[in-house]
Amino acid sequence: MSKIAFLGLGAMGARMAANLVKAGHAVTVWNRSPGPVAGLTDQGATAAATPRAAAVGADIVIAMVADDTASRAVWLDGRTGALAGLAPGALAIECSTVSPAWVAELAAAVAATGAAFLEAPVVGSLPQAQDGKLIVLAGGEAAAYDQAQHALAPLAAAVHHVGPVGRGAVLKLAVNSLLGIQLAAWAEMMGFLGKAGFDGASVLDILTTLPIASPAAANYARMMQAGDFAVRFPVDLMTKDFRYATAGADAVKADTPLADATLRVLEDAREAGHGAENISALIRLYGGH
Repeated sequence: MSKIAFLGLGAMGARMAANLVKAGHAVTVWNRSPGPVAGLTDQGATAAATPRAAAVGADIVIAMVADDTASRAVWLDGRTGALAGLAPGALAIECSTVSPAWVAELAAAVAATGAAFLEAPVVGSLPQAQDGKLIVLAGGEAAAYDQAQHALAPLAAAVHHVGPVGRGAVLKLAVNSLLGIQLAAWAEMMGFLGKAGFDGASVLDILTTLPIASPAAANYARMMQAGDFAVRFPVDLMTKDFRYATAGADAVKADTPLADATLRVLEDAREAGHGAENISALIRLYGGH
């Protein structure tokens, strides 16, 4: 068992940290707001006042935060950042969905300390995080990948080594973009069908049995039809992912017209006041609920 620092106790992070505690690791946790920390300390974790304090003495430091800005603050803040607490030979793991450009910068900063680095963005939502059944898309050196296995195992149904640092970020953004493109299309077509006189529940009983419906899209389409906008994956975070994805595509001169169009739909949803709602709220752009 290892000493693990876990930074970021949002809906996903809190569940991931809890699974590390259950697996028997000595887990120290930090979160920007104190509320979620109590839930983890009740389960046996230790609280730290800053990311730097959490990282001191840790074999592995894992971050799970919202975006590049939060990740930069957690790792590189001159006073409280975890990088200053990393020991040579320790392993830093970034599980957040961040941009390829930032993860490359972070990897270089970690390497300068003598510690190892692995990016490990995860695929899955709250049920998978709860059950330790996430899919990890790891990018980094083989030695770092091997060093991370015992910490990632309690979190994941599968861990894939997808190449050097940066590949994990790119693949995770592609995954989320494929989901977002589908959901934008489903919201648009459900709006069309509703205005054409179809009953939403009845038509979904047909559509979700057809090969055109992925399990994830069918699930979100049911949420759209039911007016279920309780947050699992907020519009704000999906918008962030599309911004990172389209910027990453531009950096390698890849054309992404569908992702560009979906980003515009997401921006419209945010401007209409739905940013904090679940991605199923895209249906509201087309007259649903």
